[in-house]
Amino acid sequence: MNDLTPIHKPLAEMTEAELRVQLADFYHLVSYMGWTELIFNHISVRLPGDEHAYLVNPMGLHYDEVTPENLLVVGVDGKLKRESPYKPNPAGFALHGVIHEHRPDVGCVAHTHTTPISAIVGKMAPISHDNFNGAQLYGRVAYHEFEGITIYDTERERMLASLGDKHVLVLRNHGIAVCEADIPLTFFLLWTVQRAAEIQCATAGIPGPDSTLPEGIKRKCAEDAQRLKDNSSFATLLFDATVRKMKRDCPHFA
Repeated sequence: MNDLTPIHKPLAEMTEAELRVQLADFYHLVSYMGWTELIFNHISVRLPGDEHAYLVNPMGLHYDEVTPENLLVVGVDGKLKRESPYKPNPAGFALHGVIHEHRPDVGCVAHTHTTPISAIVGKMAPISHDNFNGAQLYGRVAYHEFEGITIYDTERERMLASLGDKHVLVLRNHGIAVCEADIPLTFFLLWTVQRAAEIQCATAGIPGPDSTLPEGIKRKCAEDAQRLKDNSSFATLLFDATVRKMKRDCPHFA
């Protein structure tokens, strides 16, 4: 073993302190990768235990300003479960809360609307599965029609029904939400969706017919990606390596 050997813990075995550090790193990674939307959007992670409590970013802070210490503890209704000088963003848990409440397989939820993702989800065509990254998402993507800013409780059940048992929810004319068992897996999935959208946008700008993949190849690619996902150490390797690079490039995140 060496100091790069991943130490993967199931989310349920992690302490709150460990989750706070890992979630703050995830916020910083999203900023580092250029995926932020000023002070908007959220990443949430379930705290171990039966309280239905989750960590999420304080309202009004840029992702660069998120620290392990200032992350909020909220319930599935998005309301504070512990005192804090900060307030939660009410838009966050119409989406996050309903997924956490009803998908016990999900430990972490991330929501973004980068330019490539927003461009793709604003088109009638679905996310393409005809590129390397998009093929890995075959059978994993669900779609939800735009109803405006996601701040109303009345939309919660419809978003949950749209997601079903999938792990990527396309919010039409808006953005995406991705959800997985833990933070490294959610980051891996978010990166895959982001790359698929970037490539789809670039492909659309090149004249000529697209090269499409047979259904069987798409299915096989998704199955192979699932095997990588099932090897939890793979996602941890990816997450930890990207965090190390970020901290080398941006010492203030160290």
